[in-house]
This record gives sequence, C-alpha cells and structure tokens, in this order.
Amino acid sequence: MSIKILGTGSALPVRRVMNEEIVRMVDTSDEWIRERTGIGGRHVSVGETAASLAADACSRALEDAGKTAEEVELLLVATCSPDEVAPCTACRVQDRIGAGNAVAFDLNAACAGFLFALHTAWAYVEAGIYRNALIAGSEVLSKVVDWEDRGTCILFGDGAGAAYVEKCVEGGVLGFVQHADGSRGSVLSCGSRRLDNPWFGQRDFQKYLQMDGREVFAFAVRQVPLNVEAALEKAGLGVADVDLFVLHQANRRIIEGIAKRLGADMDRFPVNLDRVGNTSSAAIPLLLDELNRQGRLRRGMKLVLSGFGAGLTCGACVLEW
Repeated sequence: MSIKILGTGSALPVRRVMNEEIVRMVDTSDEWIRERTGIGGRHVSVGETAASLAADACSRALEDAGKTAEEVELLLVATCSPDEVAPCTACRVQDRIGAGNAVAFDLNAACAGFLFALHTAWAYVEAGIYRNALIAGSEVLSKVVDWEDRGTCILFGDGAGAAYVEKCVEGGVLGFVQHADGSRGSVLSCGSRRLDNPWFGQRDFQKYLQMDGREVFAFAVRQVPLNVEAALEKAGLGVADVDLFVLHQANRRIIEGIAKRLGADMDRFPVNLDRVGNTSSAAIPLLLDELNRQGRLRRGMKLVLSGFGAGLTCGACVLEW
C-alpha cells in the first residue's frame, strides 16, 4: 500500500519583485544575484497570508484531482512562517476551504517541510488511519527577511504549493529517507517572539532569518545526493531510471552541484527559482504543480523529490506519477 498524487495546486502573491528593485535597496546588482543564485525575481506578499495562499493552493489541488473539500480526511500544512502561534495554519485552511471532516495540523521542517508532510501522510495511510490527505507547503518569508541584508533578502520569496494524495495499491511513493542534524541548527535560523515576562526580560534577540550560506551550500551538495541514492535504493531503482528530479529551489549552483555528483544531466532537473526564488516548504509543490500544468508529467514517470533546510533537515522521496 502507498499513496499517489492525484492533484496539484499552487498560489503566489500578486506582487512580483525583480532584482532591479532589490538593487535599489542593498549593495548588489542583477548580474551578481543571477550569477550566484540563478534568481531573477520573487513574489512578495502585499497582504496575502500563509493561510490564504495555502487555501488557494489546496483548492486548486482538489479541483485538479476532481475531489471536494468534504472528502479530505487529513490536512497537513508545512510552514516555518505561520501567521499565528495559534491556531495552526492548517486549521485556518480547513475553515477557508470547507474541509470540516479533516484532521488538521502543521509541521515545521523548514525547506524540507513538504517532504516531511508527504512522508507523514504516507505513514497515516500505511497505518490504515486515513485513506487520503491534502498536503500544502506555504510561506510568507518576506516578514522574517532583513531587507537590508543582501545575503538573504535576494534569495527568498512567498508562495504556496499543494498536493492531494490518496491510497493506492501500485505505484505512488516507492521509497523515501529523511534526516535531521540539530547540532548544526545555528547555520540557518530565525528567532521567534522573545521571552519577556515579569521574571525575565530579553532585550537583544534575533528577529530576522540568518544564514551561513557556505555551510548550507556544502551541506546540500554533499547530503542531497546521498539522500537521493538511499531513497532510490529503497525503491529498487537507479539514477538512470529517474525521469525528473524535483529538488528544493534554493540556488541554481546547488542544483547543478547535486546533478554533477549524481552524474545526471541538468535537463532532468527542472527549475523555477529564477521566477519565484527560494520559497522554502512551498518550493517543491510549487514546481510540481508547474510541471503538472505544463503537461510535463505523465502517469508512470519516475520522479525524485528532495529538499533540505533549517534544522538542519533533509530528505528524499521516489515516486511513480
């Protein structure tokens, strides 16, 4: 028993910010950004929320799958930039789309969040608890980015992607791996609300996302190929059997480095980060939906999904479309 993706959806804020606008804010250039990251533009919220973007993406995924919100049994939202501490984003989405029969909760594994949510849905279905799930990755990272820090503000964008999955007997998820290394958590981090109560006051705290780019790059280029190969081994497949590698869209150089280590041509690694930037947990489902709606995904194709992010977290999934 496994799960198969039957529908995808995505949503982006209406406001698109090109590199030329960033150049007027920090000491950089369009050429510098494109050469080092591959990013040309990103979408930034002008009022859209993690919940509203996720709800739109989920509705489109249901429409693509030919399902109704009332049929959904499990609703998972992966996010590291929720609108509120409580209630969780998934409960807000449940209300917005009318999925009143679904159990709803959030997961936070940063940029690997969608994969972790997909694996969680697989576990629930495998255990016989639920028969289907609606999974979203949704982020409004523009609120945690320091727009005066050129090392991070050039990278991130807002958006959401979603997938509807259902129990299947053949195909679907064929193998997956996931890992975490909390000892390296400071490499990529962002503070939350500070501790400031009558017994303790904290005046100096980190409120913006901070990143050691070199460490993240090295981790991704080394660890992702290992994850991909391990997941393929579990699926009984090799790199040559994979039609497309749908990777987290962090940096084009990272994707090129991963492709080189796997010995696979870049034409099997679709990218959209040039238009949307790094959207964290939304990146993989956003790209998956784009490929789906372009007609580039055909039933029976073998795909590898792989992501990495703060935690440090990482994972890979092999599935048959």
